[in-house]
Amino acid sequence: MIWLYRIILNLAIPFGLVSLFLRGFRNPQYWSRIPERFGLMPENIVNAAPYDLWIHAVSVGEARAAAPLVKRILKAKPDSNILVTTTTPTGSSMVRMMLNDSVAHCYFPYDLKWAMRRFVTKVKAEIVLVMETEIWPNMIDEVHRFGSTLVYTNVRLSHRSYSSYAKFPKLVKHTLGMVDHFAVQGALDRKHLELLGVPPAKISETGSIKFDVNVPPSLRESAEVLRRQLGQDRLIWIAGSTREGEEGRLLSVYKELKTKFPSLLLILVPRHPERFDYMARKIQRRDLVCVRRTENVPELSADVDVYLGDTMGELSLMYASADVAFVGGSLEPLGGQNILEPCALGVPVVFGPHMFNFPDISRWTIKEGAGRMVRDEADLAATVSELLGNPSLRDEMGSKGVGFIEAHKGALEKNYSLIEKLAL
Repeated sequence: MIWLYRIILNLAIPFGLVSLFLRGFRNPQYWSRIPERFGLMPENIVNAAPYDLWIHAVSVGEARAAAPLVKRILKAKPDSNILVTTTTPTGSSMVRMMLNDSVAHCYFPYDLKWAMRRFVTKVKAEIVLVMETEIWPNMIDEVHRFGSTLVYTNVRLSHRSYSSYAKFPKLVKHTLGMVDHFAVQGALDRKHLELLGVPPAKISETGSIKFDVNVPPSLRESAEVLRRQLGQDRLIWIAGSTREGEEGRLLSVYKELKTKFPSLLLILVPRHPERFDYMARKIQRRDLVCVRRTENVPELSADVDVYLGDTMGELSLMYASADVAFVGGSLEPLGGQNILEPCALGVPVVFGPHMFNFPDISRWTIKEGAGRMVRDEADLAATVSELLGNPSLRDEMGSKGVGFIEAHKGALEKNYSLIEKLAL
């Protein structure tokens, strides 16, 4: 199986290059740094080796989860030499935004045997830390061969992911057997790993690092300033991390809500930056007045319908300035996005039925009274309408969200302690 996997990957190289070329039309950053995709790192990255720690964070969500862990390590050991890899340009931008020059950064290579061997032997990492669940057999094999300690942290393994991996039991069991330890978010993740053949002794249940949200006073102050710019007396509904197929439905719901709440403003923040321009045109085609965040308008006029969040790293700020939050990736069968961020900011959160990437978190949020799950557009319109029309309910749900976050904090320290125990 492993040889078949390697043959298929090598045959797929031309298709990978075509994919990068096509993605580049939506985000030109895909056309740059292509050698890094094949394990050819910039000279400054190679010269800085060996690394104490190499962290792989696929995209934006994983990078945001990795950042506080990196900061915790650097606080305890300021001289740590850390490399962070990502797969997407948006993940790369997030690493630079959150960690600046405190870490080295390059793209994660394609999981080609020869590319991974080149990369691993150049990096010479003492510890390799993979955020969440990215199982790459050649990467794992090469890291194991080199002798680095390999840890998977903040692991979530949904029913869907487990079912996919379970189709190749021998390959997956052999591959996961080379991982030194797994720090999982919950009991379901532990169960799935054990069913895939991972010994219980190699698994620690540490919770989700995403609960360890730090809300600095400066964010609150900035949110108050933004709220004044958007309209102190307006009701504000934010739809964050939205994905293709959702925005049209959200705009329809907004138009319906507007008949009941004439001053309602929708903040719309697409998940992927390459879709910002497309969404601006889509909003205008719906005969809605749109202002983009990057236009730097000092004060919105009352006739503006949609404020398009077309910047990176400001989603928390926009959540904090809103009355009700909807988190995307959940109306379509995409698995959902992080619903803990608005909870930590005291904003009631609404999400769709497709939260299979966050089964425990979505269930707990509902149970604690901090969030609501909706079935479709009609349910979404009814739920958001209820919240917009009931300030006391909003305050109650917001308070429960903050309490819910506080009660589940601690995963960051548990993960740091585990890493320190294993090798640091």
